[in-house]
Amino acid sequence: MKLLSKSESETRDIGARLGKKLKRGDVVCLYGELGSGKTTMVKGVATAFGIREKDITSASFTIIAEYDVPVPFYHIDLYRVTHEDISSLGLHEYLGADGVSVIEWAERAESEIPEKSIKVRLSHIEDNLREIEIEGIEI
Repeated sequence: MKLLSKSESETRDIGARLGKKLKRGDVVCLYGELGSGKTTMVKGVATAFGIREKDITSASFTIIAEYDVPVPFYHIDLYRVTHEDISSLGLHEYLGADGVSVIEWAERAESEIPEKSIKVRLSHIEDNLREIEIEGIEI
């Protein structure tokens, strides 16, 4: 499924629609260049779990942010992680577990990601225009 977003607000709304379809054990992999809207997408997904948008920040410095909500929510940002560091993160504890995991820069951990993950590719077309391609789930 391909969608177009003309603003950050639309990207968050698409994320919220996606979030409403997720269930325990789902893993969402986000792909895209720096500034393509991955963290904005995470903010939208998180709102579907009752997490305030302002509580979601880029997890680049913490790598894994856990949110204690009825369905545990894990925001994983692998931007600063090298391929060599992946195995020491313990990603298997989060992926496919009792919660929902959303991973930015997922390409850095392809070997750790479950085959049945949901893939979201964000592409910056021009100015605020983004193409968002979602596979593995319909929203």
